[in-house]
Amino acid sequence: MRFLMIVLALVLVLLQARLWLSNGGLREVWRLEAEVVRRTEDNDGLTVRNSALEAEVRDLKQGLAAAEERARTELGMIRADETFYQIAPAAPAAER
Repeated sequence: MRFLMIVLALVLVLLQARLWLSNGGLREVWRLEAEVVRRTEDNDGLTVRNSALEAEVRDLKQGLAAAEERARTELGMIRADETFYQIAPAAPAAER
């Protein structure tokens, strides 16, 4: 009976070692769960970015206001009937 108990205890230890230490064990499961969480967060960020880009594309396709705003801010363009005023910074007091 004592021999059987020792054999069963040894089998239990071997099974536990395999569960905790093998390639398909719990460490691998925990690593994969962490990877899933990280990828889900990355996907959420990319979804937000894609939504913003989709809205911008929709604005550019449908309206002139977005194209006009972009031309003004990025290219410095003005309309033909507008007057452009450029205000230069004041010179330092030592140069006057």
